[in-house]
Amino acid sequence: MKEAIITDMNGLYTDVTIVSDTEFGVTPLYEIPTSEYDHDTPANETPEPVLVGYRVAVPVPAGLYKPHFDLVAWNAWQDVVLEAQSDYADELHDWREQWAEGEKQGPEPVYTPPVQPDNLWVEGLTPEEIAELTKPGELSEIEMLKKENMLLKAQNNAITERADFIEDIIAEMAMQIYQ
Repeated sequence: MKEAIITDMNGLYTDVTIVSDTEFGVTPLYEIPTSEYDHDTPANETPEPVLVGYRVAVPVPAGLYKPHFDLVAWNAWQDVVLEAQSDYADELHDWREQWAEGEKQGPEPVYTPPVQPDNLWVEGLTPEEIAELTKPGELSEIEMLKKENMLLKAQNNAITERADFIEDIIAEMAMQIYQ
């Protein structure tokens, strides 16, 4: 199982869900409207599903404040993938025809998928919004947790050192008593 991101219609991160390890890419999410049916709609018909967002099984890179999935770049890459698959199918077909006709041929073609672009997830906030979030003097929640964690570790180290010191004193006292 792995994490997939639920986005709104614009590709902005809204939630997380768990999906199978085999799931990849973008899956449209639909809902059937639950409002009262139109008076023109016959009672035995259900309304058409409405696209409400996407489930994206492409990992989000670290460092984004508000991840935004670039659906246009994804669709463009899908077009490149389909074209590469079509080209491969044509090459394989030609190669097999040469083989069937007994002509001399080279090695069987190998499909090489196009490399997935790195920029499918982009920052959904403007530089001004990021600057507002990261004002100097105000610690973010993560920074506050890091600071608290550092303080707790320091306290733990001090307690451990004090316990070691007490153990050493007890050991020395025990040695003096039994000598």
